[in-house]
Amino acid sequence: MIRFKQVLVSFFMVAGFSLVAQEAPKEKESGHTNQSSFKQLYEEFSTPNTYRSASGAPGHEYYQQQADYVMNVVLDDENHRLYGEETITYTNNSPDALEYLWVQLDQNVRAKDSKARLKNGEGIPAFETPGGFAGKYITEPFDGGFVIDHVKDAAGNALPYTINFTMMRIDIPKPLKSKEQLSFSIKWNYNIPDHTVDRARSGYEEFTDGNRGYVIAQFFPRMAVYNDVEGWQNHQFWGNGEFALTFGDYEVNITVPADHVLDATGTLQNRKEVFSKEMLSRYEKAKKSYDKPVIIVSQAEAEAAGKGFSKKKKTWKFKAKNVRDYAFASSRKFIWDMQAVKVGAKDVMAVSLYPPEGNPLWEEYSTKAVAHTLLSYSSHTFDYPYPKAISVHAKNQGMEYPMICWNYGRPNEDGSYSDRVKYGMISVIIHEVGHNFFPMIVNSDERQWGWMDEGLDTFMQYLAEQEFGEKFPKAIAPYPKYPSRRGDPAKIVPYMAGDQSTIAPIMSNPENVFQLGPNAYGKPATALNILRETVMGRELFDHAFKTYSKRWMFKHPTPEDFFRTMEDASAVDLDWYWRGWFYTTDYVDIGVKDIEKYYVSNRPTKKMRDYLASRNITEADMPPMVYLDNEKSDGFDASLKGKKPTESSKSLQAFLMDNFDAAERTKLKEPKYFYKVTFDKPGGIPMPIIVSYTYADGSSKDITYPAEIWRKNNKEISVVVASQEELTGIVIDPKAETADIDLTNNTWPRKEVPSEFDKVKQSVKGK
Repeated sequence: MIRFKQVLVSFFMVAGFSLVAQEAPKEKESGHTNQSSFKQLYEEFSTPNTYRSASGAPGHEYYQQQADYVMNVVLDDENHRLYGEETITYTNNSPDALEYLWVQLDQNVRAKDSKARLKNGEGIPAFETPGGFAGKYITEPFDGGFVIDHVKDAAGNALPYTINFTMMRIDIPKPLKSKEQLSFSIKWNYNIPDHTVDRARSGYEEFTDGNRGYVIAQFFPRMAVYNDVEGWQNHQFWGNGEFALTFGDYEVNITVPADHVLDATGTLQNRKEVFSKEMLSRYEKAKKSYDKPVIIVSQAEAEAAGKGFSKKKKTWKFKAKNVRDYAFASSRKFIWDMQAVKVGAKDVMAVSLYPPEGNPLWEEYSTKAVAHTLLSYSSHTFDYPYPKAISVHAKNQGMEYPMICWNYGRPNEDGSYSDRVKYGMISVIIHEVGHNFFPMIVNSDERQWGWMDEGLDTFMQYLAEQEFGEKFPKAIAPYPKYPSRRGDPAKIVPYMAGDQSTIAPIMSNPENVFQLGPNAYGKPATALNILRETVMGRELFDHAFKTYSKRWMFKHPTPEDFFRTMEDASAVDLDWYWRGWFYTTDYVDIGVKDIEKYYVSNRPTKKMRDYLASRNITEADMPPMVYLDNEKSDGFDASLKGKKPTESSKSLQAFLMDNFDAAERTKLKEPKYFYKVTFDKPGGIPMPIIVSYTYADGSSKDITYPAEIWRKNNKEISVVVASQEELTGIVIDPKAETADIDLTNNTWPRKEVPSEFDKVKQSVKGK
């Protein structure tokens, strides 16, 4: 028995091509920590607690603060200045006593002395927009910071405060205990910027006739978030890292010129006071129009209004429940249309505001895109809970707020437009309206993790765009599918193949990345698309993604809550995926390294026989075995070619005779060819190996090896391909599903890739 075990051990060592016993002993290597790409993310993740569970769901003691606002705002159109006064009622739902409060003053990023202007040491750029050049070197810096008139408590007494750049600390008389409320008021004003000059997130555009279109946001002091992760999230606003905000109820009164039309976050409370009878009649029709928009203010009416500048005022009153922010748009030149959208059991109004400069493009596609976005996103997450979603046309804009967003896409002066403008407009509307879901409802911390809103939203945008193309094929003709800018794996390849010193991991603060677009938008969206289509499959992914969305509606999730929920709801271990795609700058590159052909033999190879002889073991000592011989090996028996395994191996023939009856043996298929295919992985990210094998008879077979195939060898692995026909070709990732950065090693036989010189030579041949 001992002798038999020794024989088997020797055999398996030889069969595995490991004759290390005859080699001189190597110096023992030092130990190492776990370097596997499949190492669990316990060290990167925070410890679960009563606030955030290990499953990724909110814990049983999860809490969040509430900030309710009553606000009066006056828009001074003549001097493009905004005045406001607000009363904030802050509820401390945390278990902690708060010694002071932090309020965000985002407009201070545009103060005349703002350090944000000096944050990048980039030298002289190769080119600059005229406005950007003038703003840097010719004109005085715009002075757009908040002027704080006062901060008072509920009794009207002044509260001391300290302004630190874009944050204001309010020192309260005594700590605000758990479950207590505090009301205080702030009065302020600031100069509204021309957003077409320096690409401000909000501001005004001045048209050629002297009218202005206003898109107003970040216009009021807003409560910072206090939570179990950051404490006070009082990271300064430098311009890229967006907003961490607290949910609350808003009552907002906005006074504007009487000839303006206006829409905003929330439900209009005094429609009969601010609408004409004709507008009211049209609005009632729009509430019942599910197939197309109804014009509330026509182009002719907008153009007529633009010829007069009323000195009178009108106040529009709104209320909004459970929103994290507030914004509005106002102009006398706005065209206005609306239609109803059935989302679940309720009707939602899809709305567009745009000047005549936006037509005919906006009248044709804006509200259609809004309605489609609400339906598409709702189907993948949760039913849209708010009463409306508004798309506002603003030159060169793309910015989002609860129920309202600004979007670019301007036709030429004669009304013509290119496909680029058309699809750019539709895409930005889908994206910005989609932000209602991420982060306006699933309220991630944008200041810290830009990808959690931009990446998730860009992924959802890709799905909505593709569904838009399927739903409206005439709108995308002659394209076979919607020409999405981001989401397809191939489109992130140039970024991932780039200089790694200028690439940051997705898990980076948005202020600290070199290329925000690819990092926060394109790469995470592509990673999720690959996860859905290639790694998990749509059914598992969609269920997990919807679970995450519903778990964290109107709450503050972290990246770990997302990662954990996706695994918890799918039973798919994805730590290797998050590590590779989100925590590193590694890339995907998998290739075919080598192919070896084997045939079944009745006896050990010469190499094995020599090894057995060196151990004084004869073939008679070996148990019945089926041997495989490499055609390139020393002493290979060429007569094995073309034979069935049972013709070359008596032990196999005996086994089949003993274990299968005659009828069963007729159904057995015997492969004539055996290939050892070695795949290598120059890239750092382990991914499934998607392989298409083709054979001499023209047939093909597709096999996807799971990513776990790399778990024990991160550099190269080998698989056995057994076939009745000769293998003639191998292609890795034939449909470009994995963002593989180098396709030159993806085929066997290796395809010649012409050099740049060869391409030029071919292009001029015969000229």
